[in-house]
Amino acid sequence: MATTLNILSADEGASPDAPATLALPNDAEVQGLDLGGIVRVVLTFPKFTDGRAFSQAHALRRAGFAGDIQAQGDVLIDQLLQMQRSGFSSAVLRADQDAAHGARLWGHFSGFYQGDVQGAPRFAQTA
Repeated sequence: MATTLNILSADEGASPDAPATLALPNDAEVQGLDLGGIVRVVLTFPKFTDGRAFSQAHALRRAGFAGDIQAQGDVLIDQLLQMQRSGFSSAVLRADQDAAHGARLWGHFSGFYQGDVQGAPRFAQTA
């Protein structure tokens, strides 16, 4: 499996006001954004059942954004793997979440049949 997600505690997360950081609401259209000079995009999960930020992260990666895409808000450890597969590179966990337990979850899957932002579907891979 490719790189893991950088799991952060609430006090380690990027401030939306940080230089070269763009904070977007989860209803923002990300296609066509001018990301010149931006090194981090912060996407918000207002509640764990609202997955629009997954689509935003995926669209940013498909558009070629190579910087940090950070998840903030109501972020649970059981969302981390899907965040990484959707294009997030860092996630700020909700205060009641155990980062160590979230990190252990990475070992549960050695690969995936369907494709993600990091690669083609397994059935389409030649090696």
